[in-house]
Amino acid sequence: MNITRIAQPGRLRLIIAAVIVAMAGLAIPLSQIASARTAEAAVAGDGPKPSIVLVHGAWADTSSWDGVIQRLQADGYTVYALPNPLRGLPDDTAYLADFLHTISGPIVLVGHSYGGTVITNAATGDPQVKALVYVDAFAPAQGQTIAQLLAAYPGSCAVPANLNVVPFPGAPSGVADAYIKQSVFPSCMANGLPATQARVLAATQRPIATIALTQESGVPAWQTIPSWAVVGTADHAIPPALQLAMANTAHAHITRVDAPHLSMISDPGTVTSVILHAVRATS
Repeated sequence: MNITRIAQPGRLRLIIAAVIVAMAGLAIPLSQIASARTAEAAVAGDGPKPSIVLVHGAWADTSSWDGVIQRLQADGYTVYALPNPLRGLPDDTAYLADFLHTISGPIVLVGHSYGGTVITNAATGDPQVKALVYVDAFAPAQGQTIAQLLAAYPGSCAVPANLNVVPFPGAPSGVADAYIKQSVFPSCMANGLPATQARVLAATQRPIATIALTQESGVPAWQTIPSWAVVGTADHAIPPALQLAMANTAHAHITRVDAPHLSMISDPGTVTSVILHAVRATS
């Protein structure tokens, strides 16, 4: 049937225009289709990737996270390795809390050793923090101190006889900086690592103010935030039995690894895997 025989000229123009519009619709760029699919995925519940904040502990620095950072960045995550001041629990907590407030979106917070105490306090009441990951770390309950916890579970190599205590400017009365003696550091902190690497770590360690060991922890963030724990079964600094007791109190998901106190250096793959599991479980 000839369309020109049944359609008036005006209607014909409208029909032709409609056909052109319909054909143009078939030529939508693939990039726009991909964008639409991305939007649909977001609506379906796939939110933004969280930022991952790594907090080192005493006698370490941000470089201890290098192997973990490389793996997380390869997976497309934004990572911050925060320089922990190590001046005392209230100051370190405030420093971390202020830093977290500069980040937009969800956060997974990871703490090593004394850094676990800091994240326990800094994340309390922060709705952006979706998960806590403790790596060979303290996870104290309210009112507990590091000194009390170590006294309750003897066996730590971080005892006064193994420390070099030196003054620092502006320190409160009776407060000084504590280092692990370089002669002790390899067997205390880095057992199982190559000797040359352990000696470098001993030389580059950052001290902690002695007051941090006796300051009481506040309301723990793990009461309301899901937690994970990596426990080095060869840890000589924080006895594994103490780590497990704290992790169980925090109802943390526990992963045991045959590693020294610096498991993020000796086994960064396992530590990264636990962090990613925390990400998936809370996204």
